[in-house]
Amino acid sequence: MRWENLSEGPAGPAALFGAGAVVTRTIDTPEFRGITFHEVRARSIVNRVPGASRMPFEWTVNPYRGCSHACVYCFARKTHSYLDLDTGLGFDSQIVVKTNAPELLRRELAAPRWTGAHIAMGTNVDCYQRAEGRYRLMPGIIEALRDRANPFSILTKGTLILRDLPLLREAAEVTEVGISVSVGFTDTALWRTVEPGTPSPAARLNAVRTLTDAGIECGVLMAPVIPFLGDSPAQLRATVRAVAESGATSVTPLVLHLRPGAREWFTAWLGEHHPHLVERYERMYAGGSYAPTWYQRMITRQVHELAAEFGIGPARRGAARKAAGPGHPEGPASAGATRLTLL
Repeated sequence: MRWENLSEGPAGPAALFGAGAVVTRTIDTPEFRGITFHEVRARSIVNRVPGASRMPFEWTVNPYRGCSHACVYCFARKTHSYLDLDTGLGFDSQIVVKTNAPELLRRELAAPRWTGAHIAMGTNVDCYQRAEGRYRLMPGIIEALRDRANPFSILTKGTLILRDLPLLREAAEVTEVGISVSVGFTDTALWRTVEPGTPSPAARLNAVRTLTDAGIECGVLMAPVIPFLGDSPAQLRATVRAVAESGATSVTPLVLHLRPGAREWFTAWLGEHHPHLVERYERMYAGGSYAPTWYQRMITRQVHELAAEFGIGPARRGAARKAAGPGHPEGPASAGATRLTLL
């Protein structure tokens, strides 16, 4: 690992922290076994989204890099290469923790140049992954946003968000708060192999129910819909039915996309677990990171028809308290894939 990539020196203003600020810890407890934490003092925490990304928001806060959810398809894997860390197992087990995130956020929100723009969280790696149980960065982050009445949204696969429910309710009284939980499928066999570090789909949908019962509207990002493994009519029906039963305010499908970094790791996993599908994936994703437009439209149409049947609608532009989906910055605008909108 070459931390000098991000340290003060020749990198100049692009540097994120000083090399001397890095503390590496290995914690030998069952929930963290095999995971190494790199504690850093970040130089900034509110990040501008590149204009070319087509994201429906401009600013993000990411207290962690790397993610123990270990989703084999995670689009953020490539970001670990910026730290000279492995985008496969390294992404799953080498977690960078920005320990000063809450205090840094308070400072940046108070700066005269900050205009109170919406801040999205969980759009790169999950801010409620297991590390959050140890480092507890999100309560301080939510408090900082609450105290400035700054609108924000959170996208997560982590049920740990329920720990912060009282803070979310307080924040929702003074600003717009968008919460969305990612559940791409309810197939438990598929879940165990492609999302091995996450709470089960059922546990995530229970969290949706708890949030909505507490008065916090919560949408579901049905992502990813995985071609040939999670896209059968029966699987789509089961998932949308479960989402509707959870009390979610919306369901938005997003087909698997395989950007560099994630593509190689997913392909290796596919060759090990489903070798008969490798050639089909090569054909489907021959045009780039995204599935063909016709396929995306087909999945979106099926999910919307099921949502209407079960009494739950897709997210609509302008609807309050809807979180944005992660990592669909380059897909064709005409693909027909519905995206959750921000506030």
